[in-house]
Amino acid sequence: MTERTERGADPAESLDRADPATRAFVAHRNLLFTVAYEMLGSAADAEDVLQETWLRWVDVDLGTVREERAYLVRIVTRQALDRLRALARRKESYVGPWLPEPLLTAPDVAEDVELAESVSMAMLLVLETLQPTERAVFVLREVFALDYEEIAEAVDKSPNAVRQIAYRARAHVAARRPRGVASPAETRAVLQAFQRAVETGELQSLLDVLAPDVVALSDGGGVRHALLQPVVGIDNVARLLAAGWWRREAERSVELVQINGGPGLLVRVAGEIDGVMAVRVEHGYVTGAYHVRNPEKLSRVERETAVTR
Repeated sequence: MTERTERGADPAESLDRADPATRAFVAHRNLLFTVAYEMLGSAADAEDVLQETWLRWVDVDLGTVREERAYLVRIVTRQALDRLRALARRKESYVGPWLPEPLLTAPDVAEDVELAESVSMAMLLVLETLQPTERAVFVLREVFALDYEEIAEAVDKSPNAVRQIAYRARAHVAARRPRGVASPAETRAVLQAFQRAVETGELQSLLDVLAPDVVALSDGGGVRHALLQPVVGIDNVARLLAAGWWRREAERSVELVQINGGPGLLVRVAGEIDGVMAVRVEHGYVTGAYHVRNPEKLSRVERETAVTR
């Protein structure tokens, strides 16, 4: 390895002998990943964006950089915007509902309420309804608190244009974002009751824990069996769960985990991961169940992924 980390290498592996560029990148890596992931909803694509960001960062003259964090965020935002537009074309041919790639997150992520909400399945699905530039502006302003001038440089707009975009994006998200976020204790109690209900398939237990307007989505990517359309309403979702995807295999197990900063269930069959269900809890009831079975989206539920602001 030369003085600079070789192109294509993971800079974290060489931190002990890293130059200033590598140390700066590694210091902000988790932040950059979180920015890219919130913009893309895909950990795999976020990692690709980080690699592209690294390749550009090592060619930067650090003597011209006033603030490394802002400069790196600008690079990662531009790369994520390019990738986001490409993803939109891929999603047009996706089989069934598209759900974000789930992350197994540390319990302390839930303690930062704003961060936990921003990476939640429910919020990522709301962000999917924004235009690419609106999504970038919303994430950078509302989640990472960048000033309008910094965001303007990242998205190639004027500060005044960014203010207008931020206003529209905020109003759009506010009309669709989850409400009535539950406390950690309430969430745990609801999730435990939900886990017991889905394990037993008892219809009444499911009716007791589901909200009247609960929504269930599943993503098999055309590879695994999954719902092709959302299922809405307490009766429909309860009967769907009571029918029992979890009881089709004798060796199926359900484990409580933290998915995207919130409650979730990790499902295994014969010890192998079969899927993950992120759950949204509001006012003491399950209002959203997001079941991901696409094998290509399950690599980040075997070990914790660090997200930060």
